[in-house]
Amino acid sequence: MSIELRHFRCFLAIADTLSVTRAAERLHLTQPAVSRTLRRLEQELGIRLVDRSTHHLALTPEGLAFRDRAAIAVAAFDRALGQAGHTVWPLRLGHAWSAAGAYTTALLRRWHEEYPDTPLELLRVDDRTAGLARGEVDIALLRGEVAAPGLVTEQLTTESRVAGLPADDPLAHRTSLALAELAGRTMALNTVSGTTTLDLWPATARPATSITTGNTDDWLAAITGGRAVGVTTTGTARMHPHPAMAYVPLSDAPPVPVVLAWRDAPGHPRIPDLIALARAVIGAAGDAAAGDHGHHHGYGGRGGGGDDASRRRPAHHSGG
Repeated sequence: MSIELRHFRCFLAIADTLSVTRAAERLHLTQPAVSRTLRRLEQELGIRLVDRSTHHLALTPEGLAFRDRAAIAVAAFDRALGQAGHTVWPLRLGHAWSAAGAYTTALLRRWHEEYPDTPLELLRVDDRTAGLARGEVDIALLRGEVAAPGLVTEQLTTESRVAGLPADDPLAHRTSLALAELAGRTMALNTVSGTTTLDLWPATARPATSITTGNTDDWLAAITGGRAVGVTTTGTARMHPHPAMAYVPLSDAPPVPVVLAWRDAPGHPRIPDLIALARAVIGAAGDAAAGDHGHHHGYGGRGGGGDDASRRRPAHHSGG
């Protein structure tokens, strides 16, 4: 096959922009050159990647599936090239928000103590798999259901859900709340990497209005600015304290699984070591908390943890 890396880069530019014109601008090529490169790639693969039947380009189902594989290949090439002159191979740990919550510092410090020759880089990437599906990281700490194909997850612990409220909200000083008490409010929903949807409420008692955000920073701004309230986990309260924000435990909301995820393919040789260390630092701590306290009874800005339920399983079977 005569496929080259430039074919992958061309397709990814089209997939990101959904426009031959904008892809050509990004790649500093002419539009005909971009179109020819895409056609050549499709001919070599024997599949159609882009649907051109309407005025707006769209990826075909095959194109959507191929996009992540192409991104992984390009990222691996770029990383190998960038590390060519270095003897150290960092391990990239992605997260979309809140990292390992209360255990973040312990995990990073233990890694540095036990594996000083392999830097552990904690990277925030605002998408559902924290950059894992696209090859931007080697392994990721994720929350909730992970539906991306080709990934394996291991649940480390769970985190209790809390309401996020403006600090001057009438409900902010309560010791706990029920979901029904938020049903009349405007909800801030992080639709890119968050775990909360309106399905958390019964169909007959869902919030009537919501606003969407694309990351934790915008979610926090919507709430502290008084535009909405939100639901998150204790990990957010640990990692994102804010003087204008109050986190109040929810008494009737199911907990959220915290999982490690990695690609079901050869990867960084230290991935098994990080999995084992995360089990020791996060999983064991969560199990101890469950044994000592039973159910989580409160947060008040200083809670966390949950019960340990570690197990290896396909990513699409993760809990929600």
